[in-house]
Amino acid sequence: MSVLKINRPKGIEERPVSGSGMDRVVERRRFPRWLPLLLGATALLALALVFWLYAPRGDSQTVVADRLTISTVTNGTFEDFIPLRARVTPLLTVYLDAIEGGRVEKVLVEDGTQLAKGQPIVELSNAELQLSTLARQTEVEQQINNMRSQELALAQTGLANERAVLEAELAIEKTRLQYEREAKLAELGFVTGKAFADTKAQYLYERRRLEALRRSRATDAKLQSSQLAQQRASMASMQSGLNIARDNLDALNLRAPVAGQLSGFNVQVGQSLSRGERIGQIDSPGRNKLMAGVDEFYLGRVQLGQTARIELNGKVFPAKVTKIYPQVQNGQFQVDLQFTGAEPADLQRGQTLQAKLTLGDPAPARLIPNGAFYSETGGAFVFVVAEGGRSAVKRPVRLGRRNATAIEVLEGLDPGERVITSPYTGFADKDRLDLSPGKE
Repeated sequence: MSVLKINRPKGIEERPVSGSGMDRVVERRRFPRWLPLLLGATALLALALVFWLYAPRGDSQTVVADRLTISTVTNGTFEDFIPLRARVTPLLTVYLDAIEGGRVEKVLVEDGTQLAKGQPIVELSNAELQLSTLARQTEVEQQINNMRSQELALAQTGLANERAVLEAELAIEKTRLQYEREAKLAELGFVTGKAFADTKAQYLYERRRLEALRRSRATDAKLQSSQLAQQRASMASMQSGLNIARDNLDALNLRAPVAGQLSGFNVQVGQSLSRGERIGQIDSPGRNKLMAGVDEFYLGRVQLGQTARIELNGKVFPAKVTKIYPQVQNGQFQVDLQFTGAEPADLQRGQTLQAKLTLGDPAPARLIPNGAFYSETGGAFVFVVAEGGRSAVKRPVRLGRRNATAIEVLEGLDPGERVITSPYTGFADKDRLDLSPGKE
């Protein structure tokens, strides 16, 4: 085996042979600096997207569906009525007050007694009132006697004037006859001129005196008539005052002003009653009315004469609205109902009855069940449940009439849609609800 020697060019230094000449330096690759930033931004964007999709928003809220009442919109017949809880009250009530105060001497009846008109109830005594009434009576009688004396004097004056006129008429008649006789004799010369002149003068005087007496009588008659009229009016007024004083004295014996049942009467012998103090009342027998409170929402819809039905012991008794009290207290106003036919037997004052007040005729309508949501929304909006029942969205609606069980839908809902009819407490200001299933 031969070895071939390779000659190196001149000028090239001979170096030991090694394998290092065949190695290649491999450069280390590095990620770009912007790549972590991009990955971080992508992760944050993903997290934000997840939070936006699943986290609660300001206009939404998660609610447990099992705690809500969800109802379906249906087509049906709306019965326009409102239920009432009415209280039995006497149709006519007359209050008994002590007209004059005094001490109770006798109690003649008991509470709950059926009274006849004018029947005595209680007797009082009042010594001061009795003495003052007697003094008043004496004073009035004296004044009446004085006026009667003046009336008698005026009558006598009138008679005197009448007598004077009659005497004057008689005198002038005699003088006239004397004058006429002497006038004929004076013409024949049988009567002197002086005597005839005196007779003529006497005749003229009697005529003037009669005229004066008649004028005086007429004037006195007018004055006497006016004075007598005033005196008689004063006498009548005094007599009326005396009668009132006597009535006040008689009022110490209290009597029933009307027939009926006595109630609220609790008076004991020896008790002192002040003037005007109420001691009881008399209720009309067998005639009652019903007083009921109505929600102020219906103030403009309740009218006089509207009919109602009262159910008692399986029977229905018709009634009607006879009076409306427009004052609203605690969100209600009062109405009076009166039976239009026979009343139920054995009604007791204060007893409560169930009534239905009819506001209008039944009519076809779109309906949702009446619920507590109405008091919070006023019928302006409802939450409509989406298909699948996972969420509910607020929707403006227009609701109409309502009764105890249903509300009339005018606009905003279609049959078959489901709405939340339970209270909206806590989420009435939200636009969307996420409905989550309750824990099993």
